[in-house]
Amino acid sequence: MLSLIAWILAFVVAITIHEAAHAWMADRLGDPTPRMMGRLSLNPIVHYDRVGTTLLLVLVILRAIGLPVIPFGWAKPVQFDPYNLKNPRRDAALISIAGPVSNITLAIILATILRLASSPFSPLGFLSLLFGPMIILNVILAVFNLVPIHPLDGGKVLVGLLPQKQAYEADVFMKRYGIIMLFLLIFPVFGGTSPIFLVISPILNLFLNILMPGAPTI
Repeated sequence: MLSLIAWILAFVVAITIHEAAHAWMADRLGDPTPRMMGRLSLNPIVHYDRVGTTLLLVLVILRAIGLPVIPFGWAKPVQFDPYNLKNPRRDAALISIAGPVSNITLAIILATILRLASSPFSPLGFLSLLFGPMIILNVILAVFNLVPIHPLDGGKVLVGLLPQKQAYEADVFMKRYGIIMLFLLIFPVFGGTSPIFLVISPILNLFLNILMPGAPTI
């Protein structure tokens, strides 16, 4: 039960930090839309999506009880007005990458605290039960969202990095077919494993081996 609570808490923290970072970056770049919509907040309720967040929560619980699933879902998207941005394509990419960067940053901070608390004489050894799931979920959320397909954050980052013509073509293509491509990538076809998992699992394990030596592979 304690482990399940820890995973649920980790899920709440990960998506809240992720979405609040999107809102913060948009606000810093001159767009007040997220602030006006109440999204510049660490209150998880304002970032809750009835379908996507519930799905993600269910998968987190299934993982917590030992089933080999990768948590997948979404929070309520942070809306921003590109007309308020000085460089819409570049700034949209910065807003998008802020979410994954915030998750990786939090994972690094928690891993550092966890290492300091793991010494034989530390009275904070219990933190591994709480911080372990938080580190894992933040890394998963960051890496998964950087896959360069709309509607994931990586899609906007890719569009922001490409030359203008190629960026426009890629943006139009992914807006039409991104959801279909993403569904095909997450559908388990290779012995019960999804193609996207086969691609990102080595990256996930690399991060987790650095942050949490000896952690089980994903």
